[in-house]
Amino acid sequence: MNWSNVKLIFLREVRDQLRDRRTLFMILVLPMLLYPFVGISFFQLSQFMREHPTEVVIVGRDRLPTAPALFDEEDRFHATWAATANEAGEDANKLLNLRFDVPLDEARKLVQDGTVQAVLHFPDGFDALAVAGGMKTPIPEISFNSAKRKSQVTAARLKRVLLGWRQAIMFGELSRRGIEPAEIEPFALAETDVADESLRSAAFWSIVFPFLLLIWALTGAFYPAIDLCAGEKERGTLETLLASPAVRSEIVWGKLLTVMLFSVVTVSLNLMSVGLTGSFVLKSFQSSMPNLGSPPAIAYLWLFLTVIPVSSLFSALCLALAVFARSTKEGQYYLMPLFLITLPLVVLPMSPSFELNLGNSLIPLTGIVLVLRATIEGDYVLALRHLVPVAAVTGLCCMLAFRWAVDQFNKESVLFRESERLDLLLRIKYYLRHRQETPPVAAAVVCGLLILLIQFGFNFLLAGRVRNLALMTILPQLVAVLGPALLLTFVMSKRARKTLSLKLPQAWSVVAAGLLALAIHPLALEVNGLVQQLYPLPQETQEAYAQLFDTEMSFPLMLLAFAVAPAICEELAFRGFILSGFRRLGHKRLAILFTSILFGLAHFVLQQSIVACALGLVLGYLVVQTGSILPAMVFHFIHNGLLVTLSWLLKNGTPRLDGWEWFIVSSAEEGLRFQWPAVAFAAAITLGLLTYFRRLPYEKSAEETIQESIERQGISPAWR
Repeated sequence: MNWSNVKLIFLREVRDQLRDRRTLFMILVLPMLLYPFVGISFFQLSQFMREHPTEVVIVGRDRLPTAPALFDEEDRFHATWAATANEAGEDANKLLNLRFDVPLDEARKLVQDGTVQAVLHFPDGFDALAVAGGMKTPIPEISFNSAKRKSQVTAARLKRVLLGWRQAIMFGELSRRGIEPAEIEPFALAETDVADESLRSAAFWSIVFPFLLLIWALTGAFYPAIDLCAGEKERGTLETLLASPAVRSEIVWGKLLTVMLFSVVTVSLNLMSVGLTGSFVLKSFQSSMPNLGSPPAIAYLWLFLTVIPVSSLFSALCLALAVFARSTKEGQYYLMPLFLITLPLVVLPMSPSFELNLGNSLIPLTGIVLVLRATIEGDYVLALRHLVPVAAVTGLCCMLAFRWAVDQFNKESVLFRESERLDLLLRIKYYLRHRQETPPVAAAVVCGLLILLIQFGFNFLLAGRVRNLALMTILPQLVAVLGPALLLTFVMSKRARKTLSLKLPQAWSVVAAGLLALAIHPLALEVNGLVQQLYPLPQETQEAYAQLFDTEMSFPLMLLAFAVAPAICEELAFRGFILSGFRRLGHKRLAILFTSILFGLAHFVLQQSIVACALGLVLGYLVVQTGSILPAMVFHFIHNGLLVTLSWLLKNGTPRLDGWEWFIVSSAEEGLRFQWPAVAFAAAITLGLLTYFRRLPYEKSAEETIQESIERQGISPAWR
């Protein structure tokens, strides 16, 4: 790595960006104008947000008791009850205009047409029964229009007034009968806010700042990345840069540092502008919102420390997408998918029930938001406790994103793609006419998405309608998983046997795959237990699982439904068609990883998806190294068969394991659990068997051979 070349490329790209007036306006000018303009507009429009008096008709005023009086001498609500009309303690007489001269039927019509917002009707006999304290006192009626928001608010204000008045009548009646009100109301409720005054506003800013940080880091990185890559393709200057002595990784570093610089500046200016503007606006409403104030000064320190890794992550992602784009117009289309993927990871941590723990800290971006929120709120112990896993996950994501960007620059087919008009019918005809031995990458992606969509539809249609558990398990496997894979195999590839890896492997490979399934089983159970600790299953999900498997099903039928069918259908679909398509990328590790991710997503329960994704890595590795899908089928069948066998044994009573307690223990609460000697022994056997598969010579795809030759020529190895 020649950092002098990186510096030259960095200065060149920064200079080009500073010459672009649109970039300067978006990064420097817009943040300084946008939020002050929003604050001024808020002040101008705040007059329309003030509460205005609404019209109320009172019918039956002459039927009210004389004491305590609901109205005063000026035909307004008594001051004692008027103070309870609004949650902020505003006077009801300023919020409600009372009228007494309208008949009931006419008043209700006025409510319907919106002239009057509510009608308060006291029925006949209310005066005598209310004073006597009768148990069958006629009920006052509030008529309002639920289709109009203003009418709903007016009815709520009237209700609060009447509740206060009713309580006074009740206490007066108790006193008349010689009963103290405290006897039926033994205690009152008091609230004490123990939060430090300097941290009261931090709760608000701990939600606003992390959201703005991530959104503006993404936006600030995206548009410069599009101009530095897709824009250079359009201007024809990319070839000049590629012809320079700098290798591809140095070019990526120069462009990445440029994008990071503009992302950091964008975030910093926007956060400073929104903080200053928000402080000015909220200070004007301090009386009505006492807990909102200026952001704590220490928050800017944590934001500054966080913006570097966040900007580097988004810069690498945007750079890789920008290289893939043929033009700036196409590149701008990629912002929305990236934004939709990022948004849930940023919004979900804002929920009060979403707490910072070890499991949540391992979620990309979500852990950053949670740690940043804890530091702004002053909970430094909690933040420091989870800082290491958040930093590790963020660093790993940054490394993968950067390597992806370098890999895009290493592909001539990506750098020099020409713009083309998308015609779906022509594209399908092209693939049919120019079919190759294995399907393209796009077909693998389409197959994975089809499996997910059809599975979702089956779960929706069969849920609650099919009582046969075996049918509900086998039918989606055949139709939703195996069906799309077989259909696309015969449509998108010439050689179905090669696409599905239908080749007889060495006998020892099949035996080793079966032994690997037995050896890895204790490790899989440990991983599953760890996942359950990090992300516990909700109680309703556990009950649903218990009801699902609490059915009378023979053991052979359970093996057929949960072991044989998945071993055949899922392997042909994922390690057959989808893996063959992803191997056209030229990197077997990427192909295995992407296939495993789709395999995990096909299991809709999060905890099950994580374990399935991890096992998918092993299954894909077996297929690649042996060149056959049969070892993966054997592994899949034995693994699922062990789970089915253990579940069946536990269902029919806890098995006795006398003399084996050092190896495995069983209980009705936790089921079967392997002891640490068994886990250590299983890990050693697993490592040995994986070493055996690693030494097997495997058949490389044409794309993998080309990519390896490119990397041997010294053009910046990306995924070595």
